[in-house]
Amino acid sequence: MKICIAAAMAATIIIAAPARADNWVATWQASPHAAWAAQDFALPTGVPGTLERQTVRETARISVGGQRVRVVLSNRYGTQPLIVGEAHLSRTSAQADGNGGAAGHALTFSGQRSVAIPPGAPAISDPVEMPVAALDKLVVSVYLPERTSLASFHWGAQQTGYITDGNQTGAARLQGGQVLHGRALLSGIWVDTATPTSAVVAFGDSITDGNGSTPDADRRWPDYLAARLSRDGVAVVNAGISGARLLGDRMGVNAAARFEQDVLSQPGAHTAIVLMGINDIGWPQSLFAPQEAPMTAARMIAAYRQLIAQARARKVRIIGATLLPFEGTQIAGYYTPAKDALRHQVNQWIRESGEFDAVADFDALLRDPDHPARMQQRYDSGDHLHPGDAGYKAMAAGLARLL
Repeated sequence: MKICIAAAMAATIIIAAPARADNWVATWQASPHAAWAAQDFALPTGVPGTLERQTVRETARISVGGQRVRVVLSNRYGTQPLIVGEAHLSRTSAQADGNGGAAGHALTFSGQRSVAIPPGAPAISDPVEMPVAALDKLVVSVYLPERTSLASFHWGAQQTGYITDGNQTGAARLQGGQVLHGRALLSGIWVDTATPTSAVVAFGDSITDGNGSTPDADRRWPDYLAARLSRDGVAVVNAGISGARLLGDRMGVNAAARFEQDVLSQPGAHTAIVLMGINDIGWPQSLFAPQEAPMTAARMIAAYRQLIAQARARKVRIIGATLLPFEGTQIAGYYTPAKDALRHQVNQWIRESGEFDAVADFDALLRDPDHPARMQQRYDSGDHLHPGDAGYKAMAAGLARLL
């Protein structure tokens, strides 16, 4: 009798209908990093230290669309559980200013509207049946009912958010409150696509984060690249952190420490583009790190090789990008002729070593032919370190040929 029951159970399992195939891919991202105390660094965080009984509203332009959506909130650098009372997802309203959100959906997490995000962890929402198109702008609103330290945040959003009192997650427009120029909670958006889709992850510093681009206009180079590749159904997500370095911590941890979470673990990640290293050269003995010893090419090359090894182990294609010219920047101590010579040495290795799967030569693309230590004026944002909109658009056009 026992044999018959077991056989019947086995038969039931065999004939069960297969589950629907999921094709989740990252369609938008903002890498979280740890907040710092005001006395510990030259730059302010630009976000409140704590929030309580307040709603945070953030806007994101996705790259590819799909039939279902998941939202990722982060408590990566928190030391206490982060309590979310309620969260809401919608499209932008006709005003499209980041405050307004058309009618949307309440988010749930494991079936519940509230969630306690453990220290060091993300919270991934349940799938929302909400068809979205490529380059749609989505609004995520989160209510924090308890006193919450913003230990994890994103400094250079280039996108205006809003904070207001009370639970206004479902409101069409927030009433009152304050402007938020960084990101407080939202770290990712995934979509479920009709067919398997791959993602390109842009991994870098403030040049990838889009400093110098027009705020609220989606004109970072990953934004321009997303607009190009979305036509072919390829996602592009931005893992840039302003101030990021290959080998140093402060505005985000060092590159190797976050490469797994910010790049390799992103759903659908197929290609990584690495544009990082100018802060490793410029920060030592500058306003930002006056006591640090000068960087060397050998140390930077070893760090690139670690990223290459991680990518190859996960079968992710990795593209190296040369470092842009930066003479003229007004940050005290950031530029010297010796630092520019080091940049040339590193760029030569990126171009000629053959260790990356491909090379995006941004230096050759943006430098002034008559003054190669400087960026062309038409591409310069004006600070002589970050490109402006035209420079970022040119970078995306150059990259598109490699993808």
